[in-house]
Amino acid sequence: MNKQLLMAINQICAERNLKPQVVIDAIEQALISAYRKNFGTAQNVEARLDPETGDTHIYAVMQVVSPDELTDPNTQITLEEARTYRPNAEIGDEIRIERTPDDFGRIAAQAAKQVILQRIREAERDALYEEYVQREGELIQGVVRSIDRKNDALIISLDGGQAEGVMHRSDQIPGERYRPGNSVLAYVVEVTRGGRGPNIHLSRTHRNMLRRLLEKEVPEIKQGVVEIKAIAREAGSRSKVAVAATQRGVDPVGSCVGMRGVRIQNIVKELHGEKIDVVEWDSDPEKFVANALSPAKVTDVILFPQLDKTALVIVSQKQLSLAIGKEGQNARLVAKLTGWRIDIKSEEEALAEGLTPEERDRLRREQKARAREADLMAAARRLLEEEALAEEGVLEPVEELDAPLFDLEHEMPPVVEDALEAEPAEPELVEAETPVDKEAEVIKALAAKLSTSMAGGDIEDAELDEELYARFFESKEDESIDALTQTGSKKKKKKKSGKRKDRKLVFDEELGRLVQVKRRKRGGSDLDYDDFEDFGFDLDDF
Repeated sequence: MNKQLLMAINQICAERNLKPQVVIDAIEQALISAYRKNFGTAQNVEARLDPETGDTHIYAVMQVVSPDELTDPNTQITLEEARTYRPNAEIGDEIRIERTPDDFGRIAAQAAKQVILQRIREAERDALYEEYVQREGELIQGVVRSIDRKNDALIISLDGGQAEGVMHRSDQIPGERYRPGNSVLAYVVEVTRGGRGPNIHLSRTHRNMLRRLLEKEVPEIKQGVVEIKAIAREAGSRSKVAVAATQRGVDPVGSCVGMRGVRIQNIVKELHGEKIDVVEWDSDPEKFVANALSPAKVTDVILFPQLDKTALVIVSQKQLSLAIGKEGQNARLVAKLTGWRIDIKSEEEALAEGLTPEERDRLRREQKARAREADLMAAARRLLEEEALAEEGVLEPVEELDAPLFDLEHEMPPVVEDALEAEPAEPELVEAETPVDKEAEVIKALAAKLSTSMAGGDIEDAELDEELYARFFESKEDESIDALTQTGSKKKKKKKSGKRKDRKLVFDEELGRLVQVKRRKRGGSDLDYDDFEDFGFDLDDF
């Protein structure tokens, strides 16, 4: 009998893919239930099943107390009686006394049968849940078992009937029709516990299904050579995928499309003819927006971060309808893909609204200048926060360093070494003899003004100082804006000097204000700062 029990346990474990200890625990609990049901005892009992021999034992767990403290003979035992079972027993110990009945056999086994089966089913459901919860976010193949018309959903049999998944109407691609017995590939959205097994939520409209299909069809994505940056999808109609290469010399778009479009066509076929645009991702938002509007050709893109993150897109009249798409679908997908609101205008509409090429350049420079100002303000805010934390003792004060960020002796870039070896250039006539970069002091000054303005309630956290903005930008000509952004047009200066010069803001200690410095190369690699231009405002104004 005992050997037969062990054989039955091993068979159950093999068939149900269960651990032997799980089945043994279920049998022990069933033995306790059978003992209490048949012998009506109120004792605290434990059951033990020997996994080597198959023998079963029932033990009563008793608390050792003094004769004066004995109140419940079912759970307590005196010290004198306890020492008859265990000679070294002491008051307060727990001892186990065997209470296995002589006739604890077939009746107890029959009573325990249902409990054992129930525990096995529960363990089976738990094992099934653990298996499928690890498959969340993956593709799974199934067969349509039935159609639940009441809930408008498909019941899909998975892994040969081992589990069932549900795919609601909203998770089905429009235009697809299913019948019982049809094979279906779906994406596992979520797995939760249920009374009869795991509840598996399946979908064919989820954007990550397109991601998994691309990983399946494109080896470069699986290997990490090409990375999927973003996906925007309207299932059954059109999708856009932004990809980028992680290695030089790799065409991310061509890798996804494949030779003669074979790779992408396999995905289109699986998704019931859904059109897929694969575009190249770019860290520059302007280029990314222009790429995302493919197949339309974009003339110009101007970003307005402060206007609800809006991107103004200029296209030719012939490309206007293509850029907008059917019922605005292309523009809508681009907005989802890039995170920018898209405002598309034709060149004629832009000119009618005064957006000439020169005005667009001015707007672009102005937006970049604002971005530079926002960076300075953010640096000032960070400085204020660090100072506040240092005062509270959260951060330890850090000594200011006079040396640059890299070690000149050990970490000097080659271009700097070349510059130091070259003969120093003679400085041109400037307003200050030895200007020093004071960007850190400018940030501190901005921080001081920001702190004063915030204390007085002049500005809010999310707003820029309008007066500061006016002093920085509105009173300056285009060349001054170029100097702030370092990205503006240098055509006028180029005509005068014949050389391209970069500009930088430095603080003149003698004048007590910021001046503009033009940087240029001399002697092939020597970098020098000269040609100061007065910006016209003092640091004290902040």
